[in-house]
Amino acid sequence: MRKVLWAVLVVGAMLIAAPFALSMPAKADGGQQMLDDFRPLMQQGEVDKTAAYYYDVFSPLGDVVVPAMTDENMAKFDAYLAGISGMKTDAAAFIPGLAQALGMTEPEVQAFIGAQYPDMAQMLANLPQMEADFGQLLGMMSSNVDIFQQVPAGLDHYEGLVTTMESSVGNYADADSLPDFRLFTWFFVVPGVVLVALAGFGLFTTRQPAVAGSRSTVRRHGPQAAHP
Repeated sequence: MRKVLWAVLVVGAMLIAAPFALSMPAKADGGQQMLDDFRPLMQQGEVDKTAAYYYDVFSPLGDVVVPAMTDENMAKFDAYLAGISGMKTDAAAFIPGLAQALGMTEPEVQAFIGAQYPDMAQMLANLPQMEADFGQLLGMMSSNVDIFQQVPAGLDHYEGLVTTMESSVGNYADADSLPDFRLFTWFFVVPGVVLVALAGFGLFTTRQPAVAGSRSTVRRHGPQAAHP
């Protein structure tokens, strides 16, 4: 009987020690924190929204923008910008030259062009701003060519994440329905404490009769008093 109690005591002690030896409190806390952090993202509505952004926005954007963001196209656009700059320079000389050729003043030429060719007049007036805006746009595009070239690989990479999220909504809900992970340590410790207490109590109570019996045996079989 005492051997069984000793075995129970050892098992109980192992149940108490094992969670701490395996760092279960810290790991359980980390697992619960992860579940808490992902809970808003793993709801069906949020997963559907993530998938819609991926398939309906980012994937088509990659198909449209990436082919345009190449070094060859940047060189072509730079040539366009150089043409706009040249047009601005020519336009500055165009009005005075035309005025001289027609025997008109520059304001008269500008009024004539504005009346007869309003779109051309507006374009000539906007050339400086067009050059500045187009130059700023090209500068931004040129500095991000390398980034946009990585978009196809990024889309392929994140497709696995999106499909996993879509297929794991139910699995996440099942895991999230479990008791708080921080309680798992106590699922081992509490039974361990109970087993240690029961085994300790049993060992203590079974020891008392044995001790009492040994003392009684000593009294009965001890040395006899000398007879006269």
